[in-house]
Amino acid sequence: MAVVERASSPALEQGQFEEWWSQQGDWVEPPNRRRGGESGVQRLQRPDGTLVYAKRQVGHIYRSFLHPWGRPTVLRERAALKGLSALGVRVPRLIYCGCHWAGDQGWRAMLISEALEGFIDIVSWYAAGGRERCGEQVHDRLLSEIGATLARMNKGRWQHGCLYAKHVFVKVGEGTGDEVSVEVALLDLEKSRRRLTRLQAALHDLRQLRRHSSWSAVDWEKLIYGYQATFGSTIKELQT
Repeated sequence: MAVVERASSPALEQGQFEEWWSQQGDWVEPPNRRRGGESGVQRLQRPDGTLVYAKRQVGHIYRSFLHPWGRPTVLRERAALKGLSALGVRVPRLIYCGCHWAGDQGWRAMLISEALEGFIDIVSWYAAGGRERCGEQVHDRLLSEIGATLARMNKGRWQHGCLYAKHVFVKVGEGTGDEVSVEVALLDLEKSRRRLTRLQAALHDLRQLRRHSSWSAVDWEKLIYGYQATFGSTIKELQT
């Protein structure tokens, strides 16, 4: 499915937006009110069988020095999806992103991304007995890969901005030992942004993840080992 971000004419662009906006699915994140508007996520089944997630927003904006009057947060998330993907970080594949000024309603905006087939957030993976099934050798590799994934993001000066364990998604193959595949992906990037230095991005994200995860000191050391091996230097502030 091709990515469509801007049509060749305003009329066509508006038509594409309205086509996506008219589609409805099951809410996986019911609309919640914040940032002066509403934002929620629906699961949609496309005619070709592809499962996609649609972030639907009304009046949900962020403000910055460059955009003091505000702009839809999906535009910031689109930039993060593209930026992290270019760095080799696994994120949901972008399918469509568009917005439309709706007068008194403010901005209407949508971001459509493809489902990460076979992935599960690591909190649920632990709860389902994933660590026990794969064994400690595979679990150590998984922690190292989580660290390496985060390092690739921060090394490019990207800061996730809301890095909880539930935003780290994993895909672990069946079996035990070196032959088992481990993959890591990141979700929920609407607060992501570039920082002036990679150290700023690193300290913010890793400190936040440490506070909002249940890894033991030993597990955290293994994650940081994988992080620093990819980051290219030791960061004392990230030690246990």
